[in-house]
Amino acid sequence: MKRIAALLGLVLALAAPVVPTGTRAAKPVDMLLVLAADVSRSVTAPKFKLQREGAAAAVTHPDVVRAITSGPNRRIAVCFVEWATAGQHNIVIDWMVIGDAAAARGFGDRLVEAPRSFSGSTSISSAIDFAVSQLERAPFASERRVIDVSGDGNNVSGRSVTDARDEAVAKNIVINALVILTPLAESFRPDHTNPPGGLEKYFQDNVIGGPGAFTVVAEGHASFGRALTKKLIQEIAGLPRPQLAAAE
Repeated sequence: MKRIAALLGLVLALAAPVVPTGTRAAKPVDMLLVLAADVSRSVTAPKFKLQREGAAAAVTHPDVVRAITSGPNRRIAVCFVEWATAGQHNIVIDWMVIGDAAAARGFGDRLVEAPRSFSGSTSISSAIDFAVSQLERAPFASERRVIDVSGDGNNVSGRSVTDARDEAVAKNIVINALVILTPLAESFRPDHTNPPGGLEKYFQDNVIGGPGAFTVVAEGHASFGRALTKKLIQEIAGLPRPQLAAAE
């Protein structure tokens, strides 16, 4: 009888579903946010420094932290990527939960210390596709999935940016944009940084999408941090769409 019982136990054990070690339900957060930053050739070294430092300052701003901790789960998950031409993407900071000021400072410190990924042409479409893939592999769960694209020029490489946008929106992903303006006198390629109708209109017509999608304008890289702070507060808090004033 003991032998029969042992054999029966072995059979039941073999028939039981195999659950991988460490498997658990994804941790809920109030939003999954991919910050996708343009590091194409038009972003010079001084502009890049202002952009990185501005992003770090925005994430750690008390009002942004307050917005983060006001949601039901009191935390969001953020992934920071850099992009340039088609196929040029880099995860600068992989998915990280931010739920208090200390975590925000840790994110900001890592961001400032990380080296620049590369320099190349501009493929907003490829950046959107890459950001979508990061959302799909995120180890956290949220019904709010947002891509925050920052850029200072139109799409000049890769596939159609509107196709990339439409496919992302079809997956219930919202795409917002931070548009960085370049004065004509400082532009080495005006048709790229100052397209007909203006760069903000280009982003509104071709890049952003999804419920409540919006753009925020930075008058230059020096005001990137201030513009991103305003943008993050609106994104995280899920405020209505009224257009934010341009950063001064």
